[in-house]
Amino acid sequence: MRTVPLMHGVGTRADLPLPLSYVVVGGAAAVLVSFVALVLLWRSPRLVGAEAGQPVPRWVSTLADAPQSRRALKTMVLALTLLVLLVALVGPLGVEDNLAPWAFHVVFWVGLVPMSLVLGPVWAVANPLRTMRSGIARLVGGDSAAGLPRTWGYWPAAVLFGAFSWFELVAPDRAEPPVLGAVLLAYVIAQVAAATYFGERWLRTGEPFEVYARLLGRLAPIGRRRDGVLVWRSPLNGADSLEPLPGLAAVAVILIGSTAYDGVSRTSWWQNGPGLGEAVVVTGTVGLVATIAVVSALFAGACAIAGRLGGYTGATAVFAHSLLPIAAGYAIAHYFSLLVFDGQAAFILASDPFGTGADILGIRTRAIDYTVVSARTIALVQVTAIVVGHVVGVVLAHDRATRLDQQVRLTQTARAPRSANVSQIPLLIIMIAFTVGGLFILLGG
Repeated sequence: MRTVPLMHGVGTRADLPLPLSYVVVGGAAAVLVSFVALVLLWRSPRLVGAEAGQPVPRWVSTLADAPQSRRALKTMVLALTLLVLLVALVGPLGVEDNLAPWAFHVVFWVGLVPMSLVLGPVWAVANPLRTMRSGIARLVGGDSAAGLPRTWGYWPAAVLFGAFSWFELVAPDRAEPPVLGAVLLAYVIAQVAAATYFGERWLRTGEPFEVYARLLGRLAPIGRRRDGVLVWRSPLNGADSLEPLPGLAAVAVILIGSTAYDGVSRTSWWQNGPGLGEAVVVTGTVGLVATIAVVSALFAGACAIAGRLGGYTGATAVFAHSLLPIAAGYAIAHYFSLLVFDGQAAFILASDPFGTGADILGIRTRAIDYTVVSARTIALVQVTAIVVGHVVGVVLAHDRATRLDQQVRLTQTARAPRSANVSQIPLLIIMIAFTVGGLFILLGG
C-alpha cells in the first residue's frame, strides 16, 4: 500500500503514442473542424432539451422507480457512508491503512463522474444526506422547511465547491484520517441542518456533490423527460434541457479551474518552484484561486463579446451548459488513472476496515495491480476525453446560438444573415485555448 498523501495520477510525455506537439495541434484542429462542419451543416436549432427521448423498456423504469429498489439503495449507501465516517474517526491512523481517504477521495469523488455519465444522477436518489433529512422530517412530524430563495440558484453549491476544491488540492493533511473524519462529520451536520431548514431544494442546488452528479447526469444516455418518463436520449438534449439558474456558470468554471490547477500543481515547474517551501499552502491557495479566476475571466469575456455580436444578453448563463462536457472531459482525463489504480486500494482496505487483522473479502494482502491498463491507454483516454469534451461543448454552444439568433431575428429584421456564426467565434477561440491548455498541462509534464 502507498504511504504518501493521495496524488492524482496524470500521464507524461513518455506515455504518448505521438509527439506532444502533434497531439496538441490535432486536438485544436478537431475543435476547429467541428465548428466549421456545424456552420455548414447545422444551420438551425435541432436540440429539443427536456422534450427529447424514447421510453426505456418497462422493466427498466419499473426497477428504477420501485420503492423497494430505492429504499434498498438508500439504505446501502447510508450504511457505507456511516462506515467510512466511523473508520475515518476511529480506524487506523495511517493513510495507507485507513479505508476512509481512499473511499472518499477516490471511489466517491472520482467515481461520481463515470457513475453519473452512465446512469444519470443516481446520487440524487442515493444521497445519504437526503435519507437523513427525511428521517428527521418524520421524527418531527413533517417538513417545516423555510424554502430556498430561487434567486440563489447554484451559488451555494459554487461557494462550497470552491471550499472543497481547496480542501482536496491545497489543505495540509487532507488525507489524514482524523482530519478527513472531522471535516466529513462537520459537513454532514451542516448539510443536514441546511436541508432541514431550507428544504429539498437545498440539496438540488446547494449540496455540491449532488449538484455535481445532477449536472454530469445531464450528459448520460438515460434521463427524465419533462413529463417524468424515464427515457433514452442524446446527451446533447440532456445538457440542453438544463435550466440556466444563477451560479451555474460559476459551478462549471470552478470545476474546470480546479481540475486545471490540479494539473498545473503536478508539473515539474510547479513542484520545483511555487510548490516548494514552507509557504506551499499559501502558494497553493493563490494558484488555485488564480487558475479559477483565469478560466472565469476567459469564459465571461468570450460570452460578453458573443452576446454583443449576437444581440442578446445574459450569454454567460445561456452558454454555461456548454462547459459541462468540458468539465467532464477534464475530470476523466485527470482522474482516470487515479480511479483505476488507487481505487483498488479502497477495495483492498475494505477487507479489513478497522485494522483488526480481519480479511472479510479475502483480498487484504493483495497489492495494487499497475498493469491493469497501460500508460499508452491512459494517454489515449486523456487526449480523447479532453478533445471530445470540447467538441461536444462547441456543438451545444452552436445549437444554442442558432436558437438565440432566431429569437433575435423576430425582433430585429435587419440582422446580418451570418450573425449566429460570427457571435460564436469568441467562444470557439476559448474552446480551442482550453483544449490546447488542457493538453499541455496534462501531458506536458
